[in-house]
Amino acid sequence: QLQLVESGGGLVQPGGSLRLSCAASGFTSDYYTIGWFRQAPGKEREGVLCISSRYASTYYADSVKGRFTISRDNAKNTVYLQMNNLKPEDTAVYYCAAVTTKRITTVQAMCVKGDPIDYWGQGTQVTVSS
Repeated sequence: QLQLVESGGGLVQPGGSLRLSCAASGFTSDYYTIGWFRQAPGKEREGVLCISSRYASTYYADSVKGRFTISRDNAKNTVYLQMNNLKPEDTAVYYCAAVTTKRITTVQAMCVKGDPIDYWGQGTQVTVSS
């Protein structure tokens, strides 16, 4: 069964850090562009960070530049989202998503539009609050 499973969410104080993991199973993530998206209550889904399959291209949303980083370990079929200096406005459900790299035009377009996507994870809650 093809799936993405996120983990690592939780409650953290402002200024704190979390690392989210996105583990792919049932397919090899080497050929996929992976993205992290988030959706807060009452807001539209936002593409946060996306990385291409060959590390050739990475897109960062302006709201997370300098604070969040994305990395991938293809040997473990896992992508990580390191979130530092978290702010209350980072509170959201975070989803990872994957798309075959050959289907996209640019990583930025895929990340901003959230389309096309082949697989979505179930999401993990991140709450930033004192």
